[in-house]
Amino acid sequence: MKNLLIKADNLDGLRYLLNKKDMRGKIDLVYIDPPFATNSDLNLTGKSTTKRNSNKSLVAYAKKALSSDFVEFIRERLVLIRELLSDRGSIYLHTDSKTGHYLRIVMDEVFGIDNFRNDITRVKCNPKNFKRIGYGNIKDMILFYTKSDNAIWHEPKIPYSDEDIKKLFPKIDKRGRRYTTMPIHAPGKVKNTKPFHGMMPPAGRHWRTDIETMEKWNRDGLIEWSQNGIPRKIVFADGREGKRIQDIWTEFKDPLYPEYPTEKDLNMIDLIVRTSSEKDSIVLDCFCGSGTTLEAAAKNGRTWIGIDNSDLAIDLTKKRMQIDGGSFFCDDAECIEL
Repeated sequence: MKNLLIKADNLDGLRYLLNKKDMRGKIDLVYIDPPFATNSDLNLTGKSTTKRNSNKSLVAYAKKALSSDFVEFIRERLVLIRELLSDRGSIYLHTDSKTGHYLRIVMDEVFGIDNFRNDITRVKCNPKNFKRIGYGNIKDMILFYTKSDNAIWHEPKIPYSDEDIKKLFPKIDKRGRRYTTMPIHAPGKVKNTKPFHGMMPPAGRHWRTDIETMEKWNRDGLIEWSQNGIPRKIVFADGREGKRIQDIWTEFKDPLYPEYPTEKDLNMIDLIVRTSSEKDSIVLDCFCGSGTTLEAAAKNGRTWIGIDNSDLAIDLTKKRMQIDGGSFFCDDAECIEL
């Protein structure tokens, strides 16, 4: 399939995709950053402008007012997105604290409460000193849902910092390798549990693995025996890939000088693409703005589809993806207007 950039209202664009026989249930990942319903316009500098003076600058798009109309605006699109998602598909909806709780209810309705995975907090900027009633707002949120329990998932990890290593692996062996130890038993009873070196797991617990594996660990020097004869598994710092990424993201702040008002950090989208899609996946962003999601998809060898109704967004996306000039991003790209 060709990469596809569609200039249209995204409701029309999504319907167009659903009418294509080879698209329904074929998209593995959707990332969207819809308007946050602040009742303002955004210009090229990314600063809010009031309705009165918005005609003095080139407006990227008008944000929807927070109302039942806005909620329905999002819900209509989510219903179509769900039809386009594969059974292994995921959706990440980027929103803020003013609208997120409304949209989570809609996401529960459309995708099912059991398919809610995370409410990710993203630190979007440095602390501000605005004089107003309320604490400084430096975060927004990303709602992560899957279509099923069989979603594509590549465990995302980041390297340990020096501080992490000292804290998490406090012991040092004779060769200078940092390590920690962990119990080799876990909660829950298992029938026919066998003894390990003459001992059974504590009451109400079972061995984490089979006796043969634990014997191999012991032969390989990967069991540490306490003074009381209690075995624990040795885990070396240099044998770990890194630490699991949690649901608070501090390293993906908004670009300081964006080309597009709502442009997000490319590394953040890159993480999402690598985590929730495969090499042969199709990635969709139907609020594609300047094309950050499309670039992340292309860099990771995914097929991409972008939809936006803004002339500015389409022009910036073409520039970013080098559609007219040709590049590894868009050697096989199609642009249409509905």
